[in-house]
Amino acid sequence: MSLLQVDIQSAGYEKDNDIIQDIHFSLEKGELVGLIGPNGAGKSTTIKTILGLLGNIVGTVYFSNDTTYSYIPERPIFYDELTLWEHLDFVSSVEGLPDQPFKEKANELLELYNLADHAHEFPIKYSKGMQQKAMLILAMITNPSFYIIDEPFIGLDPNAMKLFLASIQKERTRGAGILMSTHVLDTAEKVCDRFIIIDKGKLMAIGTLDEIRTQCQLPNGSLYDCFHQISEGNQNE
Repeated sequence: MSLLQVDIQSAGYEKDNDIIQDIHFSLEKGELVGLIGPNGAGKSTTIKTILGLLGNIVGTVYFSNDTTYSYIPERPIFYDELTLWEHLDFVSSVEGLPDQPFKEKANELLELYNLADHAHEFPIKYSKGMQQKAMLILAMITNPSFYIIDEPFIGLDPNAMKLFLASIQKERTRGAGILMSTHVLDTAEKVCDRFIIIDKGKLMAIGTLDEIRTQCQLPNGSLYDCFHQISEGNQNE
């Protein structure tokens, strides 16, 4: 059974003003799906609809039984007066995580992302890259069934990006699914199993890279080539 099944007929921020229409896809265990589209295409609205943040929706978003998820926003969000460790402790309390396994995993992640020496500092004072790594740690501490990640590569240096990709690969190995919105098409092409390309609020193509190539009639095209053909074709309509 799919971890996530999205069947959105329409959704928007105001009644009778749809931003997205006919968005249908699923997310399976251990799968990494790239949500691709230009600025204003409807990626953020799709994510907000999945998260239940929009009141104006026609359709369904179905989570399989006992499914949990972590959301990593494009712009890190922290409480002003909590240190990173206090953020982690807060998440642990809310989620009811066993104390010893929580502390072991928290320390492991802090060491992995080189934030152990900064755990008792305020994340709002971190650099942007450190904040992004802190958000990753907060998301991973709960061992969710799947992740929704919005533009994860912004603010990460090459070493942190390598760590992030290794971390999500480890999560996939244990069966976690990942829905990742990104503009970094060359990296997405290398790591994603399938792609969802949306433009002007509508689903334009979906599938593996080979399936996308077939839909675009570009048998040897890169994800970048296919994306731009779809985008340019949509502009000419």
